[in-house]
Amino acid sequence: MATHRRSRTALLSTPGPRTAVGLTTAALATMTIFAEAASAAPGAPSAQPSIAEVQAKVDALQHDAEVATENYNAVKEATGQQNAKVNTLLAQAARKTQVLNDSRRQLGIYAAAQYRSGGDDTTANYLLAASPQDLLDARHLTDLLGKRQKAAVEDFRAQQADATQKRIEAAQALQTLTSKQTQLKSAKADVQKKLGAAQKLLNSLTAQEKARLAALEKKKEQEAAKKAAEIAKQEQARKAAAAQQAQQAGSTTSASAANTSIADKAIAFARDQIGEPYVWGATGPGSWDCSGLTQAAYKAAGVTLPRTTGDQVNVGTRVSQSDMQPGDLVFFYSDHSHVGIYIGGGNMIHAPHTGTVVKIAPITEMPIYGVVRPY
Repeated sequence: MATHRRSRTALLSTPGPRTAVGLTTAALATMTIFAEAASAAPGAPSAQPSIAEVQAKVDALQHDAEVATENYNAVKEATGQQNAKVNTLLAQAARKTQVLNDSRRQLGIYAAAQYRSGGDDTTANYLLAASPQDLLDARHLTDLLGKRQKAAVEDFRAQQADATQKRIEAAQALQTLTSKQTQLKSAKADVQKKLGAAQKLLNSLTAQEKARLAALEKKKEQEAAKKAAEIAKQEQARKAAAAQQAQQAGSTTSASAANTSIADKAIAFARDQIGEPYVWGATGPGSWDCSGLTQAAYKAAGVTLPRTTGDQVNVGTRVSQSDMQPGDLVFFYSDHSHVGIYIGGGNMIHAPHTGTVVKIAPITEMPIYGVVRPY
């Protein structure tokens, strides 16, 4: 642009008559200037992100919030377990202290008895004994009491050591609990920060931009539905082939029927939650996050799942996408931070993210990490 300005200045300041070549050069320079201005004008507001960029940013923030939610869930789970451990250790320390006090009282009894008897004077007992048998009886009683007193002392020392150890363990557990509670507070703040950033970005959009964003999301949903329909066709073909093989080989095994029953129960529970709101960290009833929903669904089917997607992904058997069956858990993104329950036909039931509800959606809406059969 600077070059063209210099060319224009030189042309205007050149003395003398203009030749045809000079006029042509001037015309070209002028056309170039206007062409550049025309091309630069639309690019001036390029600092404003496009709707596609806004959607990508919102999706990224919501994904980050879900990752933070799963981290929060893990810390909350660990905090609950640590709290239970602290309560157990405190109860054990209290019991040990009670036993220690009992041992201390027993020692007091022996000490008082020894004080009243004046201690053990073997020579005096020998001289004052009425008969050899009395002396033997006295010696036997003295030995017996001595052994009991020794045992009481040893028991006291052991109980004292145990009580001290339990108090130390309880104190350490309390310190760990305090640390985990601090982590939990930080994890909660992280989720809220990311959700706040996503909401702030959405709030900054005009009504027209929000409409365009909704249209873009609708288009993505339609594209995902088309891909899910292809999965459904492939699934139907596999079912037909499997049915033909089963007909040739006989009826299905009882184990297969049992597995189907488990999956049906989990899916039925998930269906009953459709329309209930997503709330991060929620495990029902009435509101859910993604892993809270899958955990509760399989609990209703008699299968215990861990709390977070990071743990749920390692339960059961990993299966390929081509072998997916209703009831399988489908995990998404490279960090497996989201999960849904496959219901067949390329669809799943899941709790998507803040601002949405539990719903049926194509599994092709997000990049699939893997599929797990948890029974």
